Amino acid sequence: MKRFFLTFLTAYFLLTGYSSAQVRVLSESVEFSGRIGTSQRKSLIIQNESSQVKDYNLKFLRGNIGSSQNIKLCISDKCYDPRRDFAKIKLTLQPGEIFTDLYIEFEMGISETKGNFDLQFVNATNPRDVFVIESVYEVFNPSIDNTNHKDISIGSAYPNPSSRSAQIDYEYKNPNASAKITINSFIGNPVAEYTLDPTQKNIVINVSDLNPGVYFYTLFVDNKNIVTKKLVVKK
Repeated sequence: MKRFFLTFLTAYFLLTGYSSAQVRVLSESVEFSGRIGTSQRKSLIIQNESSQVKDYNLKFLRGNIGSSQNIKLCISDKCYDPRRDFAKIKLTLQPGEIFTDLYIEFEMGISETKGNFDLQFVNATNPRDVFVIESVYEVFNPSIDNTNHKDISIGSAYPNPSSRSAQIDYEYKNPNASAKITINSFIGNPVAEYTLDPTQKNIVINVSDLNPGVYFYTLFVDNKNIVTKKLVVKK
């Protein structure tokens, strides 16, 4: 009789879909990487793969977020603090819907650090129907070793060493000047070239496809070599 009851219970869960989630997070793991005092906003994409309307509530935010860091979860134009307003954060997904109006805003805080956090959503009527949004972050204190040219001021690449991307902050003094950054391998082979936009304040260099090792990046202003610095790529 006991075995029959357990078999019946398992069959019930399978028939009702109680044992598996039917919402898929299409976004890759959310990554925040930036300097102290900045903030970033990342969009999320989730899909209801079922043929039913699904209602989800935020159950918890779990992870190591510093006291000087702030996080907001935004649904369309409404933003919430998931640490305090989790009861207010609800999603309604139509059958087969791909939902794109979900965002995370993350303030980097005032100190160098790195960590991760997860947001878990639970079906309002089925506690085993869950999906999780995973996020990681890394906060950098960029070097104050700036290069001041009459036409442009530029900082050093950070993070350095880097495994995925490196950022260089700059500020134009003369918007009519032409500036670019070239990247060369340790033996001098050209790797990439980036033209600096006078309307922007930074440039992000993707290094994920580069082999580990030492590279050099050079600032050119009006085709004149201004400064060369080292960039280390790690895996």
